[in-house]
Amino acid sequence: MQISRRLALTVGAGALTAAGALGIALPATTAAAVTAAPAVSVRSTVEVRTLSDDAVMRAAQAALAAATKDGQKVSVVVMDRSGLVRIALHSAGAGPQTDESAERKAFTAVSFGQATSALAARAGGDGPSIRDIPGTLFLGGGVPVVVDGAPIAGIGVGGAPSGDLDEKYAAAGAAALR
Repeated sequence: MQISRRLALTVGAGALTAAGALGIALPATTAAAVTAAPAVSVRSTVEVRTLSDDAVMRAAQAALAAATKDGQKVSVVVMDRSGLVRIALHSAGAGPQTDESAERKAFTAVSFGQATSALAARAGGDGPSIRDIPGTLFLGGGVPVVVDGAPIAGIGVGGAPSGDLDEKYAAAGAAALR
């Protein structure tokens, strides 16, 4: 609503300025109509499920705690269905590449609704494949958060010596949401 209101005021102010510069007299009702944005009734909406801020924190902290317990220095990313990073945690001493790795694994998991290790096993071949989609990473370490059969978030972990360990920690984050 605010965007529409600002747009109406901006367009209205420009129209008034242009009219004045051209010496065109506008009726008094025009200025009032321009400054009052019309009420907008939305007839088509979509319900989007997303994790609460508390759930995002719980998942990320659980994944990081699982890695820390095993002595691993990792990065953790929780991403929503639209690809927005909701939280990113980075262990002290984790490598600089771990942030991007965790983000791309979270993106891949939420995009395809499957663990990245399962996707990696099927995304081979010599020709073009889903591996070519920008932002994806087909290594173990990403798990989706699924509600009623649809992915609503992805948890990605990067930095452990293997994708299996990264995925174990990401799964610990998802388990914290149950």
